Amino acid sequence: MNLSLIPADLQPIAEKVESRQRISEAEALQLYRSKDLNALGVMASAVREQKNGNVATYILNRYINYSNVCILSCQFCAFAAKKRDAHAFERAIDDIIGVVQESLALGITEVHMVGGLHPTLKKDWYLELLQRLRALDPNLIIKAFTAIEIRHLAHRIFKLPIPETLAILRGAGLGALTGGGAEIFDAGVRDELCRGKESAEEWLEVHRTWHQMGGRSTCTMLYGHIETLEQRVDHLRQLRELQDDTGGFTAFVPFAFEPQTTILAHVKPASAVEQLRNLAVSRIYLDNFDHLTAYWVSMGLPLAQVSLSFGVDDLHGTIMEEKIFHMAGAKTPQEQTVKTLEDVIREAGREPMQRDSYYRHLPQPPSAPTAPEPELVCV
Repeated sequence: MNLSLIPADLQPIAEKVESRQRISEAEALQLYRSKDLNALGVMASAVREQKNGNVATYILNRYINYSNVCILSCQFCAFAAKKRDAHAFERAIDDIIGVVQESLALGITEVHMVGGLHPTLKKDWYLELLQRLRALDPNLIIKAFTAIEIRHLAHRIFKLPIPETLAILRGAGLGALTGGGAEIFDAGVRDELCRGKESAEEWLEVHRTWHQMGGRSTCTMLYGHIETLEQRVDHLRQLRELQDDTGGFTAFVPFAFEPQTTILAHVKPASAVEQLRNLAVSRIYLDNFDHLTAYWVSMGLPLAQVSLSFGVDDLHGTIMEEKIFHMAGAKTPQEQTVKTLEDVIREAGREPMQRDSYYRHLPQPPSAPTAPEPELVCV
């Protein structure tokens, strides 16, 4: 790291970063308040290089939202619906299997699947879906369900403790948990944004349990709404502490709030500078995380490319069909080709590498044909 690029007030933090020492919450807050974005990028890039060298990864994956019917009414969410709502949808298992079969022919290694807290789908429905997906290809990783979905399945559908529910799901084919639903851990923020959703402690409990079973998961932060910088730092602190305990998180995936079509439409979207700052501070603070992912669906691929100079070492995946952010108003594409992702990475001066769901490199990826344009779906 070139310390001459770091202002005097940040030099002590930079020296810690260079010597691979952990920074404190007060120092993370100082970084958030810094106006020197370039200095943050220099420090975050140093951490990225220490952990991952010059490689930047991507995954061939397919998103599946099996239903948006949900018993909750979170203020920030434009995705969820009640059964009677015009935009409600519920996909049949045969439909999902057909879509994944088509995507397997394009080379995907992961299906990423989440949905609302459906009030009437049965235990056998979820198990049949997992089992039939696993039967398509034993090497396909099924990354599915947020922590609140797991709690919903355990308490309302399976009527079993969380560890037993997770064991049954894993036996049916579940390979990894998604990191969604973390939002911001602060209780006051959660009460205002998503009253009735799981608490921070409950979210962390699901992931801790899964990690103790040998499972892996990602984790997230939804920022840029009503939270303070102090609440962001506290969110990161709780993730870092759980990672100290279990080591089960593969990556951190923050994304900015998308306000266009929710009842929080008055909230000013996070700027490009703020998104880069948040990624850089996260990379510097989360010293026990190997990977930081830029979620291009949220931030757009051009800004995700720039983020490769702010601590990011992963651009997520091909995705192919994403509904949650697009139903909230996102104008980004719904998929990317392998060629596009690799070109973007190379243009940023980095070495592209395909990865699997656990962020393990696949050094000789199969050549995948360009994905067709996604079908327009009316729901």
